[in-house]
This record gives sequence, C-alpha cells and structure tokens, in this order.
Amino acid sequence: MRRVPNLPTRRLVPELNGALADLGTLLPLGLGVIGLAGLAPFPVIGGFAIFYLATAACYRLPIPVQPMKVVAAVVLTQQIAPAALATSGLVMGATLILLGATRWIDRLARLVPQSVLAGLQLGLGVALAGVSLSLMASAPMLAVVTASVVAGLALLAPGVPAVLVALVVATPLGLLLGAPGIELPMPASDTTSALPLWPSAADLDQALTQLALPQLPLTLTNAVLVTALLARDYFGVDAAHVTPRRLAMTSGIANLVLVPLGALPMCHGSGGLAAHHRFGARTGLAPLALGSALLALALAPHAVGVAVLGLVPVAGLGALMLFAAGELAFTRRLRDCRPSCRPVIAVAAVVTVTVDPFAGLVAGTGAELLRVAVVRRLRAGAEH
Repeated sequence: MRRVPNLPTRRLVPELNGALADLGTLLPLGLGVIGLAGLAPFPVIGGFAIFYLATAACYRLPIPVQPMKVVAAVVLTQQIAPAALATSGLVMGATLILLGATRWIDRLARLVPQSVLAGLQLGLGVALAGVSLSLMASAPMLAVVTASVVAGLALLAPGVPAVLVALVVATPLGLLLGAPGIELPMPASDTTSALPLWPSAADLDQALTQLALPQLPLTLTNAVLVTALLARDYFGVDAAHVTPRRLAMTSGIANLVLVPLGALPMCHGSGGLAAHHRFGARTGLAPLALGSALLALALAPHAVGVAVLGLVPVAGLGALMLFAAGELAFTRRLRDCRPSCRPVIAVAAVVTVTVDPFAGLVAGTGAELLRVAVVRRLRAGAEH
C-alpha cells in the first residue's frame, strides 16, 4: 500500500484550496438535480461524499469525483423517472466494471467518433443553458452579480475558488432582495425511491436510450482514458496506479452501489483533475477534505441541511449552471474539429436539443458515416 506523504503546514492551504476547485461542476449540477428535479438531497450529497472519500483512499492523489454531465443535463431538462435513473446507474456501473475487468476499455472508447461526442455535448450544453437562463430570470440583478463574480475571479484571481465565493456573495444578496431560494422537500418527504425488483419496460428504455448510451462514450473518454493520461502527466510515476482499468472499476463500483440508494450517477473526470491541480492540490488530502465536508453536510440534522441548501437563491444557481453549461458545450473537441466535422456536430447537437440524446447519437453517427464516405470519394477523385 502506498504511504501518504507527510505534509508540511505550508502545503495545507494549497491542498484545501485545490479541494474546492471543482465545485464549479459539482455544485451547480448537484444542487440543480436536487432543487429542480426533486432528487432527495442527502442521498445525492452523501453519494458524492462516500465516493470522494473512497477515491482519496484508493488513489492518494487529487483524483476528482463529478456528476455524470450528460445524465445531469438530461435529468434537468427532461422528465426522468427515479427508477430509470437508478436503473441507469446499475447499467453503467456494471458496464464499467465489465470493461475494466476484461480490459476492453481502450477499444470501446474509440468506437464513437469524436465529432459525435462534440455534438452531443454541444446539444446538451445548449439545453442546459436554456434551463439556466430561465432560472436567472427569477432575479436578473442577482444572477448578473453572481455571474460577474465567477467570471471576474476566473480572469483576475484564478487561484481563488470562484464558485464558493460567488455562493457567499449570492446568498446574502438573495435574502436582501427577497429572491426565491431552492425549494427542497421537507424532512418527512425526503425519502429515496426504492429500485423495483425489475424495472418496467419504460424505465429500462429511458435508462438505456436517454441516460446510459449517451453518457458512456463520454465517461470512457474523459473520465477514464484522458484522466489516466493527465494524471501521469501531472504526477509521473506516482500516478502509475491511476490506470484506465482502475478508474473504470472504481467508477463502476460507486455507481452500482450508490445510485440505487439515491445518489446521482458519478465518475472521475479530466477537467476536475486539471482544476484540482491548477488550484494547488497534489495529494489525496484534497479529495479527503472535500469528501469529509460533504459527509458532514449529509449527516447534519435534516432540518439544518435543508435550511442551509434552501438559502441558495435560484437565480444564483442558474448563473452557476450557465457556466457548467458552457463547459459542457464548448469542449476542446468542438474547438479543434476539422471543418468537415462541423455539419456532423451540428446534426448531433440539433437532434439532441429537439428530440433527445439517443436520437442525437444515432443521427450524429449517421452523419459521420456520410461525412467519411464523402471525404473518401473526394480524395479518390483528387488522386485521379
């Protein structure tokens, strides 16, 4: 077992600062599914806490835990049954464990074209941005202030946890302006929906087509393969145990165990790792600290936890979600794509917004096959 290095006191502040770095994804989407989709708050928060603590013990490095963005975006923008969400966690968890155990993880991740992934993310980001703007409209001035704090700190003080500061500013401002807060269930109604012994056909269809199939390609690439590569770049031989197979296994076990209990589907993530590292995290203390803080909130008396979360103004949450939507939509895949891939991305994005993610996946794949055929024919004609 790897030893945790003794940390000098001067390293504690960067580690704790790094622990807060990925809240820009976790908080907006986590609070969003609680306040808007009606998921029970403390199984969601407790799920993140347990996975973060397990990740800290397993990797001893600042490996992040994030909500699965496609799943969160679909839950926020469409009507998803709780049983379908739980079933999707079982499906994705079992799939990740199987791929990790059989070492098929590398091969399968390459099957879905990058252009289709970019289109899916763009479409879901646009849909999530629409939800964000509607929330911001409940208190426009507060939303503008919140967004300005996040944007200003990101430009002028990138070492400061901008999302946490924005929440500290937005919460008292929301009380001062009388802006509506997040509506959470009262203690008596905060119960998790038990997973049926066998999901209905409708639940299984939602779980597969709208959640699992659109999410898995992104998880395999961003949360598994790219995270392993980035960890090796940042930490060298100290990250030798952060392998695609192991990342798939830990994500799979977490979803298989926690999602049926009410947690949101979760994974690791290259963006979260980059954020943790950029803000100073270098060891497992960062995920340990964040997991402990989330666990304390999850274990707090229900009335206290609901009161604390209910203070977050809806407009401020919308502003934070708008940044999460932008991060989801405007990926490196989109910026670096070839000109011939842009129609494919557009088709996948438009169909995702107007129909659903599975239809976007199918339409985008068809458009990509057509693009490849056209490019080959053009090349053949040029050679002749």
